[in-house]
Amino acid sequence: MTYRGTWTVVHGMLFGGFFLLAAYAMVMELFRAWHGPVAAPMSARGRRLESTYLAVTALLGWLAVFSGTYIVYPWYRAVQPAGADLHAYPRSLLLASAQTAGLHSLGMEWKEHVAFLAPIAFTMLAWVFARYPGEIRRHPEVRRTLLGFGLAALLATAVPAVVGAFLNKAAPTEGTRAVPEPHAVARLEVR
Repeated sequence: MTYRGTWTVVHGMLFGGFFLLAAYAMVMELFRAWHGPVAAPMSARGRRLESTYLAVTALLGWLAVFSGTYIVYPWYRAVQPAGADLHAYPRSLLLASAQTAGLHSLGMEWKEHVAFLAPIAFTMLAWVFARYPGEIRRHPEVRRTLLGFGLAALLATAVPAVVGAFLNKAAPTEGTRAVPEPHAVARLEVR
């Protein structure tokens, strides 16, 4: 695996993947708090663990966004010099074909402009859960608002995750080369 490929995996699978799972868990917890039976009061240790979990999750969201914005995205957006191999420049590779141009125009535009909403919404949710843990159940309007932010965080995370997988398959940031056919490899070895 290349350096760029490793960063792409860290950005998408580690930071983004865990954040997506945690955003889903947050939405499920909000549904449970809204519709489920009244939960037993949480101990002080349980509240500390919950606050730590939410803070780490928000941090993962920010790490996903910042690693994508400042590490992986510049490799994607690099301008292709005249005569350079198109496969080393993912944005140019996607825009070169009408079949893949939509991945850039919809997918990367979403990732560029909407992805920051996910950690912003989740950070707000984590703060409210940590600051007012017992109040959420008593105020249905707060629960509805939090659920709306949780769904926004989940959607703003899920769409870039799916699009990012397609983008990385169609135009990896590590600069792919066409895999030679087996008989071409045999000829290269004979020479």
